[in-house]
Amino acid sequence: MGIIKRLGLNFSWLKRLFKRKKAKIGIYGPPNAGKTTLANRIVRDWTGDAMGSVSHIPHETRRARRREDVTIVSNGSSVTLDIIDTPGIATKIDFHDFMTFGLPEEESKRRAKEATEGVMESVKWLEDLDGVILVMDATEDPYTQVNVVIIGNFEARKLPILIAANKIDLPNSSPARIQSAFPQHPLVPISALDGKNIDLLYKEIAEHFG
Repeated sequence: MGIIKRLGLNFSWLKRLFKRKKAKIGIYGPPNAGKTTLANRIVRDWTGDAMGSVSHIPHETRRARRREDVTIVSNGSSVTLDIIDTPGIATKIDFHDFMTFGLPEEESKRRAKEATEGVMESVKWLEDLDGVILVMDATEDPYTQVNVVIIGNFEARKLPILIAANKIDLPNSSPARIQSAFPQHPLVPISALDGKNIDLLYKEIAEHFG
């Protein structure tokens, strides 16, 4: 009986050893930080597909999108992800803001309602994630209510966080400012648009979430 038990333990160890790593990762951040641009690049690089459309108008993504089984291999490490591209987190959504982009009032009100529902959906997804890629605009001040609140939510749930300091292709970007604001979390400066440092991000993803 003791031998069978020991063999059972060995078989369990072997199952864990050869089990493919998989994690459910949410891509979070404020509106227009580049979340969907990054999601598209990751999915396109590793599957040839894309996640969704992007726009200069905030809250283009108003429903979470999920792509399963995206395997990233980097520097001898690999991880298979279910990627969830979430709607932008905001503390205030006003339909008048959409009208400044030339949208008619009726469509602006519809977008504002859908964006508000999207924020609630993003928060709900936190209950079902293994980790978070937080996309922040490196051209903007990181000390915002949105950033502080969402990082606090991630930390309260003990979710592993990897910060992608996006838009380093722009001359006024400052990833160091973000790192100084949130030094407790690993950060990779990237351009989701042109792919700068994207291989470094893949290395960190494979190591951080694998």
